[in-house]
Amino acid sequence: MAEDLVLDTAIRDWVLIPLSIVMVLIGILRYFVSKLMRTSQLPDAKIIKEGQVIIRARNLRAAANFIPPKAFRARKVYYTNEENGLLHVPKGQGQNPQAQMLSDPNMAMDMMKKNLSMIIPQTLTFAWVNFFFSGFVAAKIPFPLTQRFRSMLQNGIDLSTVDVSYVSSRSWYFLNLFGLRGLFSLILGEENATDDTQRMMQMSGFGFDPSKSLGAEKDGLDIVQHDWVLPKFEQRAEAVLRKLVS
Repeated sequence: MAEDLVLDTAIRDWVLIPLSIVMVLIGILRYFVSKLMRTSQLPDAKIIKEGQVIIRARNLRAAANFIPPKAFRARKVYYTNEENGLLHVPKGQGQNPQAQMLSDPNMAMDMMKKNLSMIIPQTLTFAWVNFFFSGFVAAKIPFPLTQRFRSMLQNGIDLSTVDVSYVSSRSWYFLNLFGLRGLFSLILGEENATDDTQRMMQMSGFGFDPSKSLGAEKDGLDIVQHDWVLPKFEQRAEAVLRKLVS
């Protein structure tokens, strides 16, 4: 049977609160350091143009039923024409993100700086937590949990008799590491929020490939079934007026 523990208030004052404050301060500091390390370069006009085309194609696909069929067909041909359509990418002309990164040293340098600004603070913080706070039971979750959460919430505590709802100091570090995006959004803004999960996913990426997005939007426009809804609105309005008159 799981044991109930009485947590000392000193653990809250000297482990839980300092660890949370340090994680927030490190996240803010890492954002400004990565911002200073970022190289200023003009964006590629071709990439901006292709991004604007993708946005316009998505707006057309979302509002297709609010324009007449003739106008929709004209816009669809304008975007998806196999000869000179804006969304058509000829074979062999697709941009390879890996080749783009190798040809542009600034892109590779920016990616390396971003990875270093994430890896180095995390490594130092984890070593600090593991050295000073290893083995502490820092908090308790106020609702019961299943045994599947034990490995996530009690990292560093090898006691199967402790209830699953107790959180170790090392697990509290990981919860703060991946769960402070909402707080960073309030402090730094939605677009400037540091998200370690997304950064870890981007570490294996090599840039943005607009040709894939263009092809996906072209396929999306090709399968759109146009159904003009304005005539139906007129019929509904006529029916409502007849009910009011009668």
